[in-house]
Amino acid sequence: MGESGIRQDQFDVSEGLKSAGLQVTAQRLAVYRAVQASPHAMADEICQTVRAELGVISRQAVYDALNAMSEHKLIRRIQPAGSAARYEHRVDNHHHLACRQCEALIDIDCTVGKAPCLVADHDHGYEIDEAEVTYWGICPDCQMSE
Repeated sequence: MGESGIRQDQFDVSEGLKSAGLQVTAQRLAVYRAVQASPHAMADEICQTVRAELGVISRQAVYDALNAMSEHKLIRRIQPAGSAARYEHRVDNHHHLACRQCEALIDIDCTVGKAPCLVADHDHGYEIDEAEVTYWGICPDCQMSE
């Protein structure tokens, strides 16, 4: 479930854009659909998908849409160590499992159950509201090819 209690497959991106004060445009809708269709895709991959759907769109327009939607928490921007930024439509608090060889990335639900999933040994006065965890390993496909 998303932070609003709405399942991600039921999320109405048009309403989300309006609620965030953003215009509902064909470009933003196409960018969201591309993110939804290919979770953890990089901006260039999303741009290719959007171009296949809409035809002409600038790379900057795609980047602008990704930035606006991630700033308003309609999509989530993640950047595992050593990787370019990736985007996903799942915006609830969850973590990721990354393959060290092929860079495959999958979602992992929180192991503790509620945000922030981890309790810091000492919070240094911060009000912690999120924990970002990436598990690293070798995926089954890469293990088979060794």
